[in-house]
Amino acid sequence: MATAVVAGILVACSGGPPTRVTSPARPSAAAGGAVGSPQPYELYTHCGIDEARIGNRYFQAAHPLSDGQGNPPPGWGNPYQPGTMTLLSPATAVFRDHAGHRVLFRLRRGATAFQHLCS
Repeated sequence: MATAVVAGILVACSGGPPTRVTSPARPSAAAGGAVGSPQPYELYTHCGIDEARIGNRYFQAAHPLSDGQGNPPPGWGNPYQPGTMTLLSPATAVFRDHAGHRVLFRLRRGATAFQHLCS
C-alpha cells in the first residue's frame, strides 16, 4: 500500500533558495511487510540516497550516496529508483534493484518526518 508524504519543510537541494516541497515519496510499499520479505519500492533519490520511509517509520542510509552536488550518483534514477525494500529486522532494511545497487538503512528512532526534503 503506497502512501504519499505531505510536508511543509523548506530546504534546498544544492544551494539555491529554499523551495516548498509537498512530497518526496511514493514509498512505503514495504509497509507492514514481513521481515525477510522483499517488497516493491520506489526509492526517492532526487538529492542523493540518504533516507527512506517504510510504513510510518523513517530510516537513514548507513552510507549515504550522492554525486557530491546533491544529486544521485551516476547510474541511479532521478527522482526515483525502482527496486525492492527488505526488512532485515525491525530496525534495519536493505534496498536492492536490478542495476545491482544495494543500500543498507537503519531506523531513525522517534522520527516523524524526513530530515530534509529537496525540490
